[in-house]
Amino acid sequence: MNVLITGTSNGIGKAIAIKFLNCGHTVFGIDRLASAIDNASYTHYVGDIFRDELPKLPPVEVLINNAGVQNSGEDIDINLKGSIRITEAYAMQKSIRSVLFIASASALTGAEFPEYAASKGGMVSYMKSTALRIAEYGATANSLSPGGVLTDLNRHIIDDPKLWQAVMNETLLPKWATTQEIAEWAYFVTVINQSMTAQDILIDNGEAAKSNFIW
Repeated sequence: MNVLITGTSNGIGKAIAIKFLNCGHTVFGIDRLASAIDNASYTHYVGDIFRDELPKLPPVEVLINNAGVQNSGEDIDINLKGSIRITEAYAMQKSIRSVLFIASASALTGAEFPEYAASKGGMVSYMKSTALRIAEYGATANSLSPGGVLTDLNRHIIDDPKLWQAVMNETLLPKWATTQEIAEWAYFVTVINQSMTAQDILIDNGEAAKSNFIW
């Protein structure tokens, strides 16, 4: 299938791209930065999903909106408006089979930078709108809301023993997800899944469910 993934230069987006390539799909990536992915089935476009001209592509069958920034002053523009722009450009056509949004646990809890949380909450709401509109093509739209993920973006927490322990104290399963695990979720939801749509999946190792009962 033709798969379009945004934010493929590193982290979750890169892991998802590699997963799809390993499964034999043709992958197109869009990112502000260059990509180190070296595969004949991968084409990379350098660009800003909110501002720059979007590339002309063959009909996209799977679209994964992953590109995002955090506490940048551009969170609403890139994370939400950029994802809307990409989806309207590539998903509203009869070849589409699945659309996935990489949101965040903060879309549920609000417990992060205000504009970031708002951008991800808006993404989940827009996902439901997308699901309503692409149902006529027999396609699904869903979102993943990861909590902590082991990426370079979170290196300041991972490498600080005090910060890391404080986070682990708030997590039922004292760990964070790997980018490869999120990629497996993404593949399942977009390729294997045929019946779930308009749903958000929280993958946070139980952080939102943490409850200290005092009696």
